[in-house]
Amino acid sequence: MKKLAALTLAFCLVLALGGCRGNTGSSGSSTTAVQKNGAIYYLNFKPEVAEVYQKIAEAYQKETGVELRVVTAASGTYEQTLKSEMAKSDAPTLFQINGPLGYLNWKDYCADLSDTELYRHLKDKSLAVTSGGKVYGIPYVVEGYGIIYNNAILQKYFETEGAKAASAEQINSFSKLQEVVEDMTAKKEQLGIDGVFACTSLKPGEDWRWQTHLANIPISYEWMQGGVNLTGEETREIAFSYNENFKNIFDLYLKNSTVAPKLLGSKQVMDSMAEFALGKCAMVQNGNWAWNDIKGIEGNTVKEEDIHFLPIYTGMEAEETQGLCIGTENFFCINAKASEDDQKRAADFICWLFSSETGKKLVTEELGFIAPFDTFSADEHPNDPLAGEVAAWMNKEGVRNIGWNFTLFPGQTFKDHFGSALLQYAQGNMSWDEVVARTVDDWKVQSASR
Repeated sequence: MKKLAALTLAFCLVLALGGCRGNTGSSGSSTTAVQKNGAIYYLNFKPEVAEVYQKIAEAYQKETGVELRVVTAASGTYEQTLKSEMAKSDAPTLFQINGPLGYLNWKDYCADLSDTELYRHLKDKSLAVTSGGKVYGIPYVVEGYGIIYNNAILQKYFETEGAKAASAEQINSFSKLQEVVEDMTAKKEQLGIDGVFACTSLKPGEDWRWQTHLANIPISYEWMQGGVNLTGEETREIAFSYNENFKNIFDLYLKNSTVAPKLLGSKQVMDSMAEFALGKCAMVQNGNWAWNDIKGIEGNTVKEEDIHFLPIYTGMEAEETQGLCIGTENFFCINAKASEDDQKRAADFICWLFSSETGKKLVTEELGFIAPFDTFSADEHPNDPLAGEVAAWMNKEGVRNIGWNFTLFPGQTFKDHFGSALLQYAQGNMSWDEVVARTVDDWKVQSASR
């Protein structure tokens, strides 16, 4: 009877994991993740969630009998640690890359994940790292950014005489956004705000919202329209062909802000977030991570239910279907040099983490991740309003969100130079044509050294 009970329990575990089994490019083995003497070695990138992964390891072993060994690299040392660990006989089976550039560094170690169950659950397949029609990196957490707005202020505006829109849903293009923003600026005293947009922080080191996040939109369109292979050499040069679209929205920020353009060289991101939190403006460009900044401002007046996202419209063709910029710098990879059984164990684990009830609860409540898989409903996300907005935009029908292609930008030196040029433009010391020319040239120069 004891043997029969043990066999029954093992069979139930196999059934429970059946939906998570996938082929990582190898075949011919019936080994399952239920082997109690099996183990998975995961090299974790995020020190801030190291303790959570220990909880995950305990839960996974309790449910499956498979040991999960998690080693966490110290902050800023992941690449160095990965190189060291991959040289060992007991190398990680599961590791991470930051996108297409990371894949180029580790492509010899990246197994094809096209047939894994977790990849089948990925909502937006364009988010994966691919090459030659195969999948080598699966995003496991996403974040999103756009224009955060205070709906209480917008509702007040919609009720004014001659308002250019009756709801936020009607703002679905740059032309409509511009029309509304300029009218709000004309009525800012009536609305009780200092400006429509928070200050455009252009202090060196505080300009990443523009030289990285905003620049991502025209560059992404350029690569998409040109059919550029993101894991090839084509990304070493840009034409900045949609620079006028960047200028559209950047000028709108500058001219309808709480602060005069000449003063922006001293402004920081937290200055912007404080203005938004205190109700001094109606809109600010930032991502879902900004919720912690907003709620942490002393004297915060904006209510959770009033915080929403608009896409960053720039005047692109058919942008009515454009969504937020949703992406990540965190992709799961499975070591192609690991044994067939170890690869399958790793594939089973990541599927369990993002599809089982235990795993999903740990993901949303403990890791605090917005997961990009169809195993999560629109309501299953971290408990904050901006995370909920990102999850809602991911689930909108007929909407195309923009990926995070800024992971392919040449490097920090390029970004710093671009940010400096934007500040000079904002202060009237450089023409837009010169900004464009310098940006195109510097991209080429900085890409040559990457």
